[in-house]
Amino acid sequence: MQLLKRGLERKEHIGSRKCFSQAWLIYQIMHPSVSKKGKVMLSVSFEAGLHFFHIVLINVTFNTDCPGTDSTEAGKSSACQGCPNQSICASGAAAGPDPAIEEIKEKMSLVKHKILVLSGKGGVGKSTFSAHLAHGLAQDEGKEVALLDVDICGPSIPKMMGLEGEQVHQSGSGWSPVYVEDNLAVMSVGFLLSSPDDAVIWRGPKKNGMIKQFLRDVDWGDVDYLIVDTPPGTSDEHLSVVQYLSAAGIDGAVIITTPQEVSLQDVRKEINFCRKVKLPIIGVVENMSGFICPKCKNESQIFPPTTGGAEKMCTDLSVSLLGKVPLDPNIGKSCDTGKSFFTEIPDSPATLSYRKIIQRIQDYCEKKK
Repeated sequence: MQLLKRGLERKEHIGSRKCFSQAWLIYQIMHPSVSKKGKVMLSVSFEAGLHFFHIVLINVTFNTDCPGTDSTEAGKSSACQGCPNQSICASGAAAGPDPAIEEIKEKMSLVKHKILVLSGKGGVGKSTFSAHLAHGLAQDEGKEVALLDVDICGPSIPKMMGLEGEQVHQSGSGWSPVYVEDNLAVMSVGFLLSSPDDAVIWRGPKKNGMIKQFLRDVDWGDVDYLIVDTPPGTSDEHLSVVQYLSAAGIDGAVIITTPQEVSLQDVRKEINFCRKVKLPIIGVVENMSGFICPKCKNESQIFPPTTGGAEKMCTDLSVSLLGKVPLDPNIGKSCDTGKSFFTEIPDSPATLSYRKIIQRIQDYCEKKK
């Protein structure tokens, strides 16, 4: 990223590893004011103790093709030509341990339990489960719950939690999350967009920088459960979360699937990923597991488990099956309206399944203490 500051005669280049937090802070502040030409002229306030100072930035440009300091192409890619730090990156000197890991470890020391929600593919209800897990845990008013949405390109949590249009504010202790209830806080890249329809078109290094910023700078306070809603698959975002949180201790991952084989195939890869990066697996949840008619109570298999479903897969791979959640149209309605399914339809078979699954997750976390 190159910055041209008014009052300076030269351009300054900030290398990829060090620029993420500064770049995002600048982007967040200037985003509504960026013109088509990419020129920016605004006053920015930074808090430093009790002092405030103002700078004016112009000509802010981002090198979206930067391979990142950890890449084998660092300093060698055509995108590196002309960068003042090209020789440093090529020498490998910039690829040392990330100092943010220790900062994140200190920040996460206030969080008792950290749970990742994963899925092998999209559309299986991962974010829906994350939202309901947060609502379910927060029903205990004595527990502080936080929900972090790191699905950078598809942030659906603000909609599901009824928080669309909310803004993130920065305080002296970091970014303040948005609260659904007094004991349920949420953070998502969706809060940083000017419109829910805005597309986030970022390469891996910028996504990873955003995740780092969330983990290091969000002021959660003392939290009992941090739920991290991740993108589908096994991408850069998953590696970043595991890398940054491993030192702080992750309780484990909950993997969401549907009964059909096309979903189970990808879940097997997800389980393999977890084992390779030494991420504990709390268990698997089979979502959309049949439909129970509210009138006759008969069950129909909308997604037939042609190969035995999640139950057989978990037996074969020695992974716990946390439970099965049947289809319920009211789940979709509650997500669209941003309301808790537990309070809207407390007696639904899906609600009862969720409660059993959440209790098993809590029992697992308590045993790990």
